[in-house]
Amino acid sequence: MVLHIYTIIHTLISLIAIFTGLIVVFGMIGGKRLDGWTKWFLITAVLTTATGFFFPFHGFTPAIGLGIISLPFLALTVFARCSKQLAGAWRWIYVIGAVICLYFNLFVLVVQLFEKVPALHAIAPTQTEMPFKLTQLVVLVLSVVLASIAVVRFHPVRARVV
Repeated sequence: MVLHIYTIIHTLISLIAIFTGLIVVFGMIGGKRLDGWTKWFLITAVLTTATGFFFPFHGFTPAIGLGIISLPFLALTVFARCSKQLAGAWRWIYVIGAVICLYFNLFVLVVQLFEKVPALHAIAPTQTEMPFKLTQLVVLVLSVVLASIAVVRFHPVRARVV
């Protein structure tokens, strides 16, 4: 029962990270900082990764691997945004890092959808089938396109202290 509740909480945090991440990325494409949305995106992205490590597991799993891979991207993204204030090259490091963090969450969402939704599971039961691979490829390509556009268009002005 506790694991079920924990899974629900982890899933809700992940969905919030995806929702806020999409808003942040489209904000960057529009040249907007969206500081409040960004704060919640980064918090929930970090929490998603952190809570993922506390599920019971036996040995190394792909989920643990993805969590380990995402940690440096999260750290660099938070550092670029919070410590370096998007100055100079930290602007594009932040943009690319934020989109990668969002992509990792979307990747897991696709995995979970194909695992849990009966219609999707039926067409790709082992997640090695073409529908699953194509869906993941579309998510990856869209992420690369969004990151490329955001790097070009996101030139925030530092918030002025009044």
